Amino acid sequence: MAKDSLTGASGVTGDIVAKLWNLCHILRDDGITYNEYVTELTYLLFLKMLAETGREDRLPTGYGWGELDRREGLEQLEFYRRLLLDLGNPQTVIDPVILAIFADAQTRLRKPVNLKALTDAIDRLDWFSAREEGLGNLYEGLLEKNAAEKKSGAGQYFTPRPLIDCIVRLVQPQAGEVIQDPAAGTGGFLVAADQYIKSQTDEFYTLTPEQAHFQRREAYRGLELVPDTHRLCLMNLLLHGIESAADCGDSLSPDGEALGKADVILTNPPFGTKKGGGRPTRSDFSVTAETSNKQLAFIEHIYRALKPGGRAAVVAPDNVLFEDNTGRRLRQQLMELCDLHTILRLPTGIFYAQGVKTNVLFFSRGVKNRGNTEAVWVYDLRANMESFGKTRQLTAADFADFEAAFGADPLGKAPRVDLGEEGRFRRFSRQEIADRNDNLDISWLRDTGADPEDELTTPEEIAGAIALHLGNALGEIEAMMDEFEGEPLTRAPQE
Repeated sequence: MAKDSLTGASGVTGDIVAKLWNLCHILRDDGITYNEYVTELTYLLFLKMLAETGREDRLPTGYGWGELDRREGLEQLEFYRRLLLDLGNPQTVIDPVILAIFADAQTRLRKPVNLKALTDAIDRLDWFSAREEGLGNLYEGLLEKNAAEKKSGAGQYFTPRPLIDCIVRLVQPQAGEVIQDPAAGTGGFLVAADQYIKSQTDEFYTLTPEQAHFQRREAYRGLELVPDTHRLCLMNLLLHGIESAADCGDSLSPDGEALGKADVILTNPPFGTKKGGGRPTRSDFSVTAETSNKQLAFIEHIYRALKPGGRAAVVAPDNVLFEDNTGRRLRQQLMELCDLHTILRLPTGIFYAQGVKTNVLFFSRGVKNRGNTEAVWVYDLRANMESFGKTRQLTAADFADFEAAFGADPLGKAPRVDLGEEGRFRRFSRQEIADRNDNLDISWLRDTGADPEDELTTPEEIAGAIALHLGNALGEIEAMMDEFEGEPLTRAPQE
């Protein structure tokens, strides 16, 4: 089947995603912003998808799609408002997933004619084809479409699916393992891990009933801080047949400790500093307990949450590799407790903000308490690469050479070749890294490409880049103040 260039979905699903996205014009006519589009559609789509899959038994009697769809005018809008309130009420609903999806749900729709236009348009979609291709894929395509729209701002937390799939193929999650994402977002890593395991087990048919039950209900554990994003995550998991726990909470608080230990951790944590200069409230943190730098604290969570022999892949910005003081101590402890065997320097432009430079760190938790990293292999996929974005999107082919160099061993122990100063893959011993003051921001290729920010043309893009650099600079100042004074930087009051 042909693949849609944006979502990776087949043509029919891609067409449905485009039609759903066009409904944003109706929503915008009712004063609903880009940030609210998908959340608003989520409520309606979820009700329709339960009807299409014969799962309306999860809802109380009288709250299904048909009851909403048959109504007209003000009666329909008032019924819809009451439905949203009741489905988030534990006195009305006993299904915990339904309760979580509709927690504090409310519609921004004000005009009855717009609600009717939405329900009619959703009814007219090709649901037979959507069921054949998977409703989960349809919904994930809508999330990706939302992330690709710069005005929505969703791309700042949405990890491109080709990157997720590459990471999953290399880490190789297995049936029976506990797989965690402490910054779950919309659930992309957990969904991809589940699909990988299904491909290895003939959709779980090679597993015993007990093993299959574990995969559906216990294998995946996630935590997401933002309530609306958590809502999208729950629906995404459910539509892919995953009923494991994905809670709303902060991994840098005791919520993160409650996630427990994992065999595999796959995640793209949020970048920047905690609001108000706040610090993690974790009793088990030793290195990052006094920093407001979220990405450093997430790294500590990850290696502490791994079981001995467990493996992780985490997306991290460049400053994790070079920041001094807390950053250096964190890298030292990471390399002591874990085998940090591979770093992938990612190209620019694959996330919402053009100026963000990111990497993927691959490591496994050692069985001894020190000296687990003997060498770090670095693959530079950034130097002399074209800029990615709307016109040049990331594909699986972009990672093919890296995956071949990484090898078939998920612990990074496959035979590897150092390609030298002219190649993209090189080995650096632990002593060489120590000689660099444990700075892992290692590059050797002369980058002759243009700065991707040179291609920014609209005032919105340029202002966004300036805001990003100012935010990064403020974060660095706050981190320095944390180190030397133990107090967060006090911001001037906003006018």
